[in-house]
Amino acid sequence: MSEDNKDYSPNNFNYIISGDSISKGVIYDEVRSKYVILEDNYVSLLQDKLKGVVRNTARFGNTLIKGIGNLKKDVLKDKPNIVLIEYGGNDCDFHWNEIADNPDALHSPKTDFTVFETMLTETIHYLKNQQITPILMSLPPLNADKYFKWVSQSNPEAEINIMKWLGSVTKIYWWQERYNSTIIKVSEMTKTKYIDVRGAFLEHPDFTKFICVDGIHPNKAGHQIICDKVLEFIRTNYQHLLQDHNDLAYE
Repeated sequence: MSEDNKDYSPNNFNYIISGDSISKGVIYDEVRSKYVILEDNYVSLLQDKLKGVVRNTARFGNTLIKGIGNLKKDVLKDKPNIVLIEYGGNDCDFHWNEIADNPDALHSPKTDFTVFETMLTETIHYLKNQQITPILMSLPPLNADKYFKWVSQSNPEAEINIMKWLGSVTKIYWWQERYNSTIIKVSEMTKTKYIDVRGAFLEHPDFTKFICVDGIHPNKAGHQIICDKVLEFIRTNYQHLLQDHNDLAYE
């Protein structure tokens, strides 16, 4: 029997959200000029809609390598039924200060592209072998212009050096898109469902208004988009897990 068709008792269901700062609920507060945890982040909004217990193990700065090491410990401890996997944003990122200091050097992302694909695939196989249902999440799109300003700290010299290495600001979007495409590729290869969060943002003509000033973290409205998309996914695939089966319109 596949994981999707098991006769679980929904009220005894355990979920783990494994991811980075997006799932942690981190946003940039422009008034206070610092990162804060959004109380109404998409995970906390989901907790009120789902039967069972949701454990959010996401951490600020998590890469797939960091997060999966902890996930394996959490799986043995909590024995979840479903694990939502949300990684890629930090994995595809670079050490921009090093690039600004030396744009002619060879610079690598925090997680190598091939390593990311291999580890994601292995993680899914590991969870399925533990009789756990993995679900992937695609990456919210970033605002390349704002992100470029953010990582260069609006420093003219840093901007020049980073641009020298990049060649074009659009390359930031393209590079993140490669990792996002890998998530979808792994989903197809392993026959694992994924939630198209990226598509939900791109349905809006100006998706950038749902992204913080740093160009990468979804803001409060962005978290509502993620929550709505996850709920849509659950209604389609696991409707019995919702507290109210008839709640077909999420306000």
